Amino acid sequence: MTQSDVAEQPALRPHAEDAFADELAALAAVDDRPRPARWRLSPWAVATYLLGGELPQGRVISPKYVGPRRVVEVAVSTLATDRALLLLGVPGTAKTWLSEHLAAAVSGDSTLLVQGTAGTAEESIRYGWNYAQLLAQGPSREALVPSPVMRAMAEGMTARVEELTRMPADVQDSLITVLSEKTLPVPELGEEVQAVRGFNLIATANDRDRGVNELSSALRRRFNTVVLPLPDTAEAEVEIVARRVGQLGSSLDLPPAPEGFDEIRRVVTVFRELREGVTEDGRTKLKSPSGTLSTAEAISVVTGGLALAAHFGDGVLRAGDVAAGILGAVVRDPASDQVVWQEYLEAVVREREGWKDFYRACREVSV
Repeated sequence: MTQSDVAEQPALRPHAEDAFADELAALAAVDDRPRPARWRLSPWAVATYLLGGELPQGRVISPKYVGPRRVVEVAVSTLATDRALLLLGVPGTAKTWLSEHLAAAVSGDSTLLVQGTAGTAEESIRYGWNYAQLLAQGPSREALVPSPVMRAMAEGMTARVEELTRMPADVQDSLITVLSEKTLPVPELGEEVQAVRGFNLIATANDRDRGVNELSSALRRRFNTVVLPLPDTAEAEVEIVARRVGQLGSSLDLPPAPEGFDEIRRVVTVFRELREGVTEDGRTKLKSPSGTLSTAEAISVVTGGLALAAHFGDGVLRAGDVAAGILGAVVRDPASDQVVWQEYLEAVVREREGWKDFYRACREVSV
């Protein structure tokens, strides 16, 4: 296969600006509201792109984020100011998803991304060097390798920093000058890069997982923090899971999500009850496992179940297809979580009307 053949292959997961290019173009065509400098859409159109809506001539914009409208409005309006945006929430609250779509709608490019890990170096935030050129010619503009943040500053774009609290504290604090002074010094060249209008930064973080580094108060003050909540209702969570599973399934050639969402609803019910420590009718108190049991994990369980049904079944999603995935999501600590899961199976699932097949499937994989 030649390099050109590879380039023609469809991407496994297209960037938001590519996957929803037609919707972004349709919004731009009817968007006559004021736009901040270098924004592709007005704040109203960005919110419509994220939350969904109907345009003139009956064009429907699909919702990208299912949640409180005010959360999206605050996030969009923050980006229209000189304050950076911090999306904070437990794992699975669509922080990365919302960040990507915000950048796609505002700047038309969601790829100016720094992925935070324990090994992320300061160069990922500031700049690096082409060491061959550096050794041959010394420090120069040609030898400098700009970071995504530096590029966003120079071009008036939106940069993204994922999992900010995963980075070491000293790397996090390299953002302070960028966010407060809107400038990035390059002392090796005796120069600086100043942010042009349109530049802003979206960071995501959670404080639930292990291995996170608390943000310094100086850095936290540079952000406007928006907390993303878990879905309020089971129906809202089912809708989110079904939509994302449908999108993922189409790119993987998996069968469509089942009509009526019966298995999806059962997965969501299990996750919500164990997460909240009480059954949905409020009658039975439950122990919660060590994992977060997020919406993202429910999406993963259902997608894995569809793959099992497609490749080793008849293409119809059934209880047996999701049982192993649920077990893997719930039982993270074999000692304590296994006890929580067995008690839940026997006290709740076994007695629930219409769940006998689900109980049997879960028992089989739990043995």
